[in-house]
Amino acid sequence: MSRPSWDEYFLKITADVSERATCVKRKVGAIIVKDNRILSTGYNGTPKGFKHCEELGCLRKEMGIPSGHRHELCRGLHAEQNAIIQAAVHGVKISGGTLYCNYQPCVICAKMMINAGLKKLVYTGGYPDELAKQMLDESQIQVVHHKTS
Repeated sequence: MSRPSWDEYFLKITADVSERATCVKRKVGAIIVKDNRILSTGYNGTPKGFKHCEELGCLRKEMGIPSGHRHELCRGLHAEQNAIIQAAVHGVKISGGTLYCNYQPCVICAKMMINAGLKKLVYTGGYPDELAKQMLDESQIQVVHHKTS
């Protein structure tokens, strides 16, 4: 049995974090790492104290909004947003860190990552947001699409 690479190790943890997600459409987890140490985690779901979409239903489904469009029409926050917010809440400096996620971030999350000073993104699954891809390509963030076997 071979020892997993750091990327494989952190992606496995990201998959575990995604199990806490309360989104009815897609379970997403994110972790922010620096110097091979986990600084923050996040998963997608509604703000603290709000009823979960599992209870109320999905606004996006009801409105027929396709994946990758109109991100603002959702009761939840994305995993990447929650990981960045949790770091801020606890005073953890994430600049220079790596964000691991089980899907490519949307454009809103990509912009937050850029302004937070993250240096690397490692993700597994695709997401239909071309503007996010373009902005990440234009940024200084090293992007790694890790193909799982």
